[in-house]
Amino acid sequence: MDISMNSSTTNLVLAPDADIDLHLHTTYSDGVWAPEQLIDYLANEQFGLVAIADHDRADTVSILHQLALHKNLPILVAVEMTAMWHGEMTDILCYGFDPEQNMLNELAQNLLHCQRENTREVFDNLYRNGYVYPQHPDELSSILEKPSSQQPHELVTLLKRHKQDIGETPAGKIVLEAGCKFATNDIAAVVDAAHRGGAVCLIAHPGREDGFVTYDAELLDQLRQEVPIDGLEVYYPVHTPEQTAMYLEYAQKNNLLVSSGSDSHKPEKPPIKYPAKLSCNLLERVGIQIKT
Repeated sequence: MDISMNSSTTNLVLAPDADIDLHLHTTYSDGVWAPEQLIDYLANEQFGLVAIADHDRADTVSILHQLALHKNLPILVAVEMTAMWHGEMTDILCYGFDPEQNMLNELAQNLLHCQRENTREVFDNLYRNGYVYPQHPDELSSILEKPSSQQPHELVTLLKRHKQDIGETPAGKIVLEAGCKFATNDIAAVVDAAHRGGAVCLIAHPGREDGFVTYDAELLDQLRQEVPIDGLEVYYPVHTPEQTAMYLEYAQKNNLLVSSGSDSHKPEKPPIKYPAKLSCNLLERVGIQIKT
């Protein structure tokens, strides 16, 4: 696979111990890092390769690429797509799609539209229930200007700012009861669009338990019977050593790609320097060589 636009990775050769982090976020989605701030940090820390995979932002690849070029920082084309499988959320990391023939962006833009419509609906419900007042119209506009993945959180923040109006009921519960939900795409549609655009698809943080599918070998078998997923994010900060070992064994047994990422959203939880050799099969799949 040759991603001609992403010249920072063309003919890239990494040492096995080169520092990489393949799962980062900026203010383009739900991160605190400004894009320039994160790229400056990564360049100063001498990362050999990174992937900024903002949620459902397949449209910002070119901007990030240009910022990284100025810092001589190799950056892999990436996006984290918010998906649903059997009624539960499961994020999909897509690496190496063609930015010029970006079929993921249509799905991402549809998701953004659905999230904005949900935000408007929830705001109206909060207004009817007496939690939002006529003097707050600009607050809806401000929330709608946020990236889609931030909007449910911003609705909760809105209520917390007016805590005297909600009593002892948790703001999150009020927002959920008003109909708030995260917009998602069907996982099969995401994987199909990614593959059509030349990308590979990996399950992000398969061991997380906070609202996502928590995969074991049986669930992974079931998923792979339904959707041609390419790999797993084996190395992830909240995975236990036992989970990491299990996912690695599963990936090796089934010839799946392996990724490693910090999921850093802010400086307080900075990127992690994973050795490139941990994800060598993924890197080689997207045209990056590992020295032998």
